[in-house]
Amino acid sequence: MGVSRVFDIARRSLSVYQKALDATSHNVANASNKDYTRQQVVFGAEKSEMNGGFMWGTGVRLTEMLRVRDNLTDVQIRTTNQKYYSSNKQSQLIGQIEQVFAEPSDLGMSNLITRFFNSWQELSVTPNSITLRQNVIQTAQQLSSKNQSINQYLDQMRSDVKAEFGDNVKMLNSYLKEIQGLNSQIFEQSTKGVAANELLDRRDLLIDKVSTMTNINVAYDSVNSATISIGGVYAVDRFTAIEFTAFEEDGRISLKPLGGQVSAMLSGGEMSALADTFSNKIPKYMGTLDSVMSALVESVNGIHSKGYSITAPQKTGVNFFEGYSDGELKINQDILNDPRFIAISADGNSGNGDIASQLAALSTNKIVDGSTLLEVYANLISEIGNEKSTADYLSESNKIVLDKLEEQKSSYSGVSIDEEMTNIIKFQRSYDASAKLVKIADEMLQTIINMV
Repeated sequence: MGVSRVFDIARRSLSVYQKALDATSHNVANASNKDYTRQQVVFGAEKSEMNGGFMWGTGVRLTEMLRVRDNLTDVQIRTTNQKYYSSNKQSQLIGQIEQVFAEPSDLGMSNLITRFFNSWQELSVTPNSITLRQNVIQTAQQLSSKNQSINQYLDQMRSDVKAEFGDNVKMLNSYLKEIQGLNSQIFEQSTKGVAANELLDRRDLLIDKVSTMTNINVAYDSVNSATISIGGVYAVDRFTAIEFTAFEEDGRISLKPLGGQVSAMLSGGEMSALADTFSNKIPKYMGTLDSVMSALVESVNGIHSKGYSITAPQKTGVNFFEGYSDGELKINQDILNDPRFIAISADGNSGNGDIASQLAALSTNKIVDGSTLLEVYANLISEIGNEKSTADYLSESNKIVLDKLEEQKSSYSGVSIDEEMTNIIKFQRSYDASAKLVKIADEMLQTIINMV
């Protein structure tokens, strides 16, 4: 009876320490896998048995294959992901907008507006100069060309942002569907008492990815299924994964469940930055720029139409611009054909340039909500710059926090080769000791047999 118990204890020990070595080898193999969570074997004593009035131990057993993971760190990483990826995307998008405005520079709108009004001032001194009249037309064309370029760029950028938002929605739906499938598999394995560590790793990775895309809330039920909501809208559990769509209405884009009535309130991740840029920032910037150009066209026409041309016969009531649409300051075709149609004489005298002086003075007149055209434009550039600086600061500060959290996670859940080598030596010695125990039990059994 005693030798038999020794055999059983030794046999179980060999099996347990073989599994411990397998687990340690698995850790070592995944040492460079940043998405892998270190696994730790947990030993426990086998149930004791009563024999001869005493409780006798029956050896060791493997009680758990522990997944070394800190849930609090996961929550902090996902929260910081939402902040960092939102601010970083904002920084990238606003940076693109800054580049197209190209301020300050010779080709910037501010300089072109100034040159346009300066050309009127130069013409007021020599009203009959065809060269200076052509210069007025040229500066107006340059201003129009730059403004059109900005409008076309922002229109295209808005379309690109919308397309990227749609691509993100498709990716999000794919992740949510896979998370739901993993929830089911994890539940099935847990009911069988099987560790689902690799499945849990994959699910955590997907949840981390979703947290870079949008703001999420994650909760776990009694069977460790992940329930996720996005911006207050239910998204996934063990049984269902909601499909989302990019919903556009009244010039705004949002994330909405397919067939649902309420859109998710996006406040984090790249998708919130994309939605904000499409729905708010680009329309706001374009609206301000349009207000400046519309005011310029209206003000110039209001003064120019009072002047007289130097054509024969003279004409008055002529607008310098035919209108403003789609970013284009459309110059009167008659003026393009013949610069003498530029009407800068206040009294019909060809040597009079008073109207040109009044047009030049528009550069300092407060004609847009109590501000000059250049002041409104400068405020727009300042606003873009301030928003870029804010996004840069938030991106940099959140990146510092995120890096520290990732380092903390790696330190706790990552594989340390030194530690695993120590475990291998320890488990190998235990395995060798168990093997020697088998040999000893065998020798004892042979001794008993030889005694018979």
